[in-house]
Amino acid sequence: MKQLGNSDLFITPVGYGSWAIGGPGWQFAWGNQNDEDSIAAIHRALELGVNWIDTAAVYGLGHSEEIVTRALAAWSGPRPYVFTKCGLRWEADGRPRRQLTAESIRRECEDSLRRLKVEAIDLYQIHWPVEDAQELEEGWSEMAKLQRQGKVRWIGVSNFDVEQMKRAQAIAPITSLQPPYSLVHPEVEQEILPYCEQEGIGVIVYSPMASGLLTGAMTRERIASLPEDDWRKHHPDFNEPNLSDNLEFVERLRAIGKRLGIAPGAAAIAWTLANPAVTAAIVGARKRQQVDEVVVAAKTRLTQEDLAYLEPAAELAGRAQ
Repeated sequence: MKQLGNSDLFITPVGYGSWAIGGPGWQFAWGNQNDEDSIAAIHRALELGVNWIDTAAVYGLGHSEEIVTRALAAWSGPRPYVFTKCGLRWEADGRPRRQLTAESIRRECEDSLRRLKVEAIDLYQIHWPVEDAQELEEGWSEMAKLQRQGKVRWIGVSNFDVEQMKRAQAIAPITSLQPPYSLVHPEVEQEILPYCEQEGIGVIVYSPMASGLLTGAMTRERIASLPEDDWRKHHPDFNEPNLSDNLEFVERLRAIGKRLGIAPGAAAIAWTLANPAVTAAIVGARKRQQVDEVVVAAKTRLTQEDLAYLEPAAELAGRAQ
């Protein structure tokens, strides 16, 4: 386990991500989900030693947090840390909008505390920054106030760039950053990860398998058959001209996985964990059997030869952005 930034949290290299289990009815949904399958997946992750769950208010418009709560109510083992996020309010049509006013963040915090049925959130994160620097500072000041009041234990950010982190750091320390990071999206290697390492900011990366693209189970046929309310169906990563390159990355991961006896997705996660700036990776799973395939990444160590073999893929992805 690794210490997360300046916190007293020591977390496993892989955490359970609950974006997909939020279900339908909002802009970035993954289609219909079976709540009982989701709860079984969470329990399997905890059985295998995972000690933190990452969720957000906007996932399923509160539904993901509610499913996490149901899963933990039925869990008799050690309670995991629960991380959630704020800053994305949603309209009646399920479309999220960014809002970081103090009043909005406080209301979101109270709502998450109620849904999660906890007195304090272990790590509370701003989900997305806003362009208005004054509103960003107002939001981060309110996060620090919530921490002082004991509503949240530690505070972090997600999807911030270096300048935005510097602006927040001037107000209160950042415990962690949550950026996207994968072979398909290695962009944060340039400035963001080095800054976090230099400043002692923990990094928990999301979408290390590129939202399922690098699992080895995603094919052109499967993408074509995704339901219309699965946001991935129309995303550039899942369509040409990017799709062919991305599926080539999978073949490289498959070759490494075959040698190590692991799934391509686990090799993709292990690639992110090989970066010294990365504390841990968020890994989503919607079924119990999927958890076994990905949690093994926590114990997987890629060789220098493996990393060199994957380097052209990361370089190509970086150029394509």
